[in-house]
Amino acid sequence: MTKQSIFGRIAQLAKANINALLDQAEDPAKMLDQMVRDYKANINEAEGAVAQTIGNLRMLEDDYNEDIKAARDWGQKALAASRKADEYRAAGDTVDAQKFDNLAKVALQRQITSENEAKAAAPSIAAQNDVVEKLKTGLTQMQAKLNELGNKRNELIARSKTAEAQLQVNDALKSIDIMDPTSEVSRFEEKIRREEAKVRGQNELAASSLDAQFNSLEDLGEQTEVEARLAALKSGGAPAPAAIEQSTDTVDEADFDKL
Repeated sequence: MTKQSIFGRIAQLAKANINALLDQAEDPAKMLDQMVRDYKANINEAEGAVAQTIGNLRMLEDDYNEDIKAARDWGQKALAASRKADEYRAAGDTVDAQKFDNLAKVALQRQITSENEAKAAAPSIAAQNDVVEKLKTGLTQMQAKLNELGNKRNELIARSKTAEAQLQVNDALKSIDIMDPTSEVSRFEEKIRREEAKVRGQNELAASSLDAQFNSLEDLGEQTEVEARLAALKSGGAPAPAAIEQSTDTVDEADFDKL
């Protein structure tokens, strides 16, 4: 993976809108777990790339500082050689004077070379410093985003568990709700009501049968009274006074006219 792709990913992930991503997720908790893993992996890659970029910058700075130091050293050597040449010249030794003047020129040339190299490296170092600062900021934002993801995940998991527990409580309450026609209590109550109704029906049938038996007894008693009075008449006695109810037997009035 190239540095440019990693740097681009740093900027993209740092600007990511977590809530917008969650709105598109079928399972936010799983997506958050995957996002946390992806963020950690990308942060690790980005940290490696940023560390390498910082290392390259420090090497440029070291080279720049060495060029600055070399330019200063060559300048001092050029000055020392020039002064030595002046001493030899003052002493009438033109050969050594020329020799040290030549040494001073060589030192000056190397000083110029070092200064040019340092001058050429300065813009690159400045630009790299800007890049490194931006990358450090991006990494800080990514770490903050990772923390936000972690907090969001924990919040979501906690809410999910709370909702699940509430559903279980509701289901438990529903299972014992006596007003719920589908509950076991309601079914048991309905069964008892049916049994009670059956008992009432049986009692009603038993009562009807008992009334019929009493009616039969009353009919039998009346017939016995009639037989007793008939026997009394035949024996020449008078029937005992008592209220006589009309017999249920059908009697032809013409039969009495024949008497």
